[in-house]
Parts: sequence; C-alpha cells; structure tokens
Amino acid sequence: MFDERFDTFLLLPFGDVEQFPRLAIEGEVLDQNEVKSSIRNHLGLNEPQEPVRDDKAAGIGELMVSVRTTFADDLSRKHLFRWHHMLMKGETRIAVGQWREGKNAMQIISGPIGRPRIHFEAMPTSQVPAEMTRFLKWFNDESHSSDYPALSYAPLRSALAHLYFETIHPFEDGNGRIGRAISEKALSQGFGRPVPMSLSQTIEANRKNYYRFLELAQTGSEVTEWVCFFAEMVLQAQENAETLVQLAISKNRYFQRFENSLNERQLKAVRRFYDAEPDGFEGGLSAKKYCAITGAYKATATRDLQHLLSIGALRQEGQGRSTRYWLP
Repeated sequence: MFDERFDTFLLLPFGDVEQFPRLAIEGEVLDQNEVKSSIRNHLGLNEPQEPVRDDKAAGIGELMVSVRTTFADDLSRKHLFRWHHMLMKGETRIAVGQWREGKNAMQIISGPIGRPRIHFEAMPTSQVPAEMTRFLKWFNDESHSSDYPALSYAPLRSALAHLYFETIHPFEDGNGRIGRAISEKALSQGFGRPVPMSLSQTIEANRKNYYRFLELAQTGSEVTEWVCFFAEMVLQAQENAETLVQLAISKNRYFQRFENSLNERQLKAVRRFYDAEPDGFEGGLSAKKYCAITGAYKATATRDLQHLLSIGALRQEGQGRSTRYWLP
C-alpha cells in the first residue's frame, strides 16, 4: 500500500495516472506502468531495475522524481537543461537541453489557415539567455527572502514564476510542463516539503480560462487577475489531491476487507467501479453493465450482485429495472 500511495503522490502534478490505463500529458500519450516503472527505478525501489521501453515515459518519471527530491535547491540553468533533457528524452526534431534557437519568432496561434489569431509572441531568441539569467536570480533571491512569510507568499511567488517563465518561453518545446514544475517547486519551498497536488490536472480542467488569463497578463502590465486565477487553481489542486488520497486509502481498505470474498468477475467489476472515481460510475452499476464488464450471463450477474450486496461490498438504490448498485 505504501508504494501505491507513494506513486500517487509522485504522479499528482502530471495528472492522476491511477485513473487511466494511459497517461496524456500535453498531447503525449504514455503508458502509466512505464511511467511508474521509471519512477521506481529512479527511487531505487526496483532491484533489478524494470525495463522502460518508452523514452518519453522514462523521462517523465525521471523528471517527477527530480522535481520532488530537489525542491529545496536553488534553480539554475544547468538544472533546467537537465529537466529538459529528461522531458525530451528520445526527441531529435528540436534542440534539447539548451535555450531555443532560430531567427523566427515563437508564436502561439489559433484559428483557420489564412486567418490566424496570434495569442502570444515570445521575445526574440537573442534575448533569452539574458532574460533567463534575470529570472533565475529573481527566483532564487525570492526563495531566500525574509520579507514575507514563506507559506502565505508561496502561491503568489508560484503564480509570478509561472508567468515570468512562460513569457520568456526559453525552450523550443516543453515550456508548459517545465513551467508547472517550477511553480510546484516554488510552492514546495514555501511549504518546506514536496507538495502532493496536481496543478497540471487542475489547469487542464480549466484550460480555456488558463490561456485567457495568461494571455491578458502577457500582453499588459496588470497581473492581478492572473494571480487570483492561479491561486484558485492551487486551492482546487489541493482539494483534488485530498480527494485522490482519500480515495486511495478507501480503495485499500475496501480490498483489505473484501478481496478474499470476491470471485474474479466481481473483482473485475469493482475495479472498474473504482477506476471511474472520483467522478463516479455514471448511472451506477446495473446488471446489464455488470454483464458487459465481466462477460457473465444475466443469471450469474444477478447472483454475483446479490452476493456483493449481502456482504456490504455494494449498496443498492431503486427496485426492479431501476435497480442500481454503488460502492459503499
């Protein structure tokens, strides 16, 4: 159980992989088991180490561990280049582990061909090294500042660090993921320990507003709305993290109590039920859904469900054709 929950804590900032067989991160679709194997390898929990075939999964796992184990360290150019190498492991189309190159302006564009809308244009490439030097000095000076209480200042510093880094946009790719890693580093330094929360998952759920407030802050001199929005994302991420931790504990207790009393079909159905949490199994579990999940005949499904109900592994709502079953 310790390992399962520890994996959950490590994976929270990049999305809850416990809920999905495959992990999607900014368009990259990764196998969760590959990512978890990479994490365990870098934590020294696998002896011998498990093979990880996907370079991107290996890199994400390595980055997740690094974000947590080095949270108290100052941020440096070497540190960021190392993170970029981890993130872009196996990538050959772009410059990896160095600031972006090229003379063309980097732009964020949407809309149809011929009528593009430019949301943001990054500073010229030639200015990136000097701006990143200033950014790193600011970030590290603020981490040692005694002007504000570290804990209460952490969300503001995290919001400004994210905005500052994304506005410079120093890499050809991966700025969003590294920007969130920097934000969580700032929060962790304020808390004095790695923060078990999913900024990425929360931002993804509020993607439209995220880009709206980010664009407003990047194209003007007023950042109050961005800071308020980002602080709300931090609070939501904390609440989501608490829900996921409580779910992991609940799931563990459930299987400790019932696992030896369930057959393979029942275990398969209950696991599918838990996979749908915390949002919930839409419409509850019916006999028809049970048959679809397990491949059982209707009579067998009825017996299995009655057994689950009798031992308290499920609870019932409704009668007849409206009967639905839920986790206790």
